[in-house]
Amino acid sequence: MQRFVDTVLAVTKESVKTFTYESLHNIVRLINGVSALLLTLLPGKANILEGLHGWELRPTVRGPRFPRWMENGVSSFNKFIHDLSMDSDTSSEDYSSAEEDSDGICPASPLSQSSRVSRTNSFRKNSGYRKGWTMLLLSWILFPVRFLLGIPLCLCRLFYIRTSFMRGSHRPSRLHSIRRVNTPKDHVIHHTTDRRRGVIEDLHLAIEIFIEAIFDFFHKAAHFLLSPSEVLRIPYRWFSYQRSGHEDTNGMSDTSVPTATLGESDPTPTERKTTFHQSLNTDARTCQDVITELGYPYEAIRVITADGYVLLLERIPRRDSRKALYLQHGLLDSSMGWVSNGIVGSPAFAAYDQGFDVFLGNFRGLVSREHVDKNISSRKYWRYSINEHGMEDIPAMIEKIHQVKTAELKISQPDLEEEMNDDQPYKLCAISHSLGGAAMLMYVITRCIEEKPHRLSRLILLSPAGFHHDSTLAFTAMEYLLLLLAPILGPIIPGLYIPTRFFRMLLNKLARDFHNYPAVGGLVQTLMSYVVGGDSSNWVGVLGLPHYNMNDMPGLSFYVAHHLAQMKHAKKFIMYDYGRASANMKAYGSPEPLDLGEYYGLTDIPVDLVAGRKDNVIRNSMVKVHYRLMKDAGVDVSYKEFEYAHLDFTFSHHEELLAYVMSRLLLVKPTEKQPFNQKASRSKRKGQVNHLIRRTVLE
Repeated sequence: MQRFVDTVLAVTKESVKTFTYESLHNIVRLINGVSALLLTLLPGKANILEGLHGWELRPTVRGPRFPRWMENGVSSFNKFIHDLSMDSDTSSEDYSSAEEDSDGICPASPLSQSSRVSRTNSFRKNSGYRKGWTMLLLSWILFPVRFLLGIPLCLCRLFYIRTSFMRGSHRPSRLHSIRRVNTPKDHVIHHTTDRRRGVIEDLHLAIEIFIEAIFDFFHKAAHFLLSPSEVLRIPYRWFSYQRSGHEDTNGMSDTSVPTATLGESDPTPTERKTTFHQSLNTDARTCQDVITELGYPYEAIRVITADGYVLLLERIPRRDSRKALYLQHGLLDSSMGWVSNGIVGSPAFAAYDQGFDVFLGNFRGLVSREHVDKNISSRKYWRYSINEHGMEDIPAMIEKIHQVKTAELKISQPDLEEEMNDDQPYKLCAISHSLGGAAMLMYVITRCIEEKPHRLSRLILLSPAGFHHDSTLAFTAMEYLLLLLAPILGPIIPGLYIPTRFFRMLLNKLARDFHNYPAVGGLVQTLMSYVVGGDSSNWVGVLGLPHYNMNDMPGLSFYVAHHLAQMKHAKKFIMYDYGRASANMKAYGSPEPLDLGEYYGLTDIPVDLVAGRKDNVIRNSMVKVHYRLMKDAGVDVSYKEFEYAHLDFTFSHHEELLAYVMSRLLLVKPTEKQPFNQKASRSKRKGQVNHLIRRTVLE
């Protein structure tokens, strides 16, 4: 009878799983189909799905589509839990390599080939029992038992759990301690590749866990009901184990057991404990993970700005090099953008291979709110504009680069000490994208106005911000909305970001679902492109990058957005307008904010401007405004266009762009001393600075 009930429960459990899985997949297919229908209705978007893997314009009739951890309709949950609690012949590295051999869309099953064969045989054995009468029989037998004997069964279950706990807690052994060290549940070698699950896959797993828990309850209830002797033995076992456990405790009170923790004797740990966010399968890789996984050196430098913000300056060090490169990201981005394309397509790795000491800057503006004041309020933290990016963040990071490079070159090349009286012993170039380009121009110009060295030798700006009056209707609407609501929204919503870990995790997982279901991803891509003025960048792909994870992600200060709206409205590259003549006078020495375009003549280094013909965020016509003003002011400036959208400059692999950027960088040759005429030119420009400052004050 017990075997018959177990068979009925097993067949019913697998039937319920199959029904729920197929129902969920039908819902997902419906959403994907509706998304495809909406794409066909949108103008010019009907062919967005062409060539995408996994999308069928003519779907065929097929059987149930099961999750990737299932084969032939049989769940792997029981085997997976069993493998976590028992010693396995397969090491953690084999488990990771098995996932790497998957198709890359979602994680593979952590099961060996033998377990798959056993599940297949089990399914074939039980497939003949899937009859309709089993469901009817189960409902007549087990449901009345559940209602009539619910309380006794719950008590028995509590006794059973306590008995199991007593057994585990009072029978320590060497084998048990070894199993605790070697089980993959506690110690898993986490590679830095993306193996996160999407929301749909998490729903599959949650449903499976729920069904397993329900049927486990019914299985134990039937076992206790059909074996009453076991119920009577539980109190006896409980009291006997309690007594023996008390005696063992008294006997071992003075005994010390030596223990060891994995990794204590090894200074280079290769394994780490599974944390909460790792169990949720989110992609929480950092820039350090990407760099070190590809075999490059890495160094993190903590930088504190003058107003107390803590910044992360990351580095791919080449300490004896006299050529350094500083890369600065744009809006809602991080240093990850410069390494996200891997070895072949990333500017950071290409520059390092060309002999540069590479530094990756990170602006202020993270959800973690890194600041010297640990109790800083959200309103105070997000109170900054582009002014602070260009006059606080970049100066702090470049000065830190100067300190580090000067100290290292003094050690590696002692003969340079005599040359360092007037000039720095290295050449520093900078590459900036979007908002980073505007902040970099602001940094160079304000340092020249203040007669302070900017330490740069060349500046490469990829689609730089600053001029925005030639834009789409969507950006114009946002401009007037921000200017109108700034006095109200500024104090209420100082920063635009996702505040909770749950919703950040949800965004991270949805990005995986957008990749798994092409029609849904295509619809989101289309809607995102409409929001940003029709730009054709890979917005869905960018949302899937690791720096948009549940732990931390970049946010947007409201005052940065307000500053961009001011630039667009004024049709000038201006500094932040505080709205009052007294505040502007205190900050700039004039009642109006400084127009940086008027000071382009102070730029004493070559500037390379790069624009995208398909860029609808910062159009190529706006980059040409920078070029014309610099050319008229006598700046050594060049201009180049590519058939790119806004994010293609950092998040897409384009060999011609990378070759062009590297060719401009290689024009800078490390020299020991500056020529005399360049020093004289700098003195002449200082005179021009004083004249412009006096003219501004008089106006």
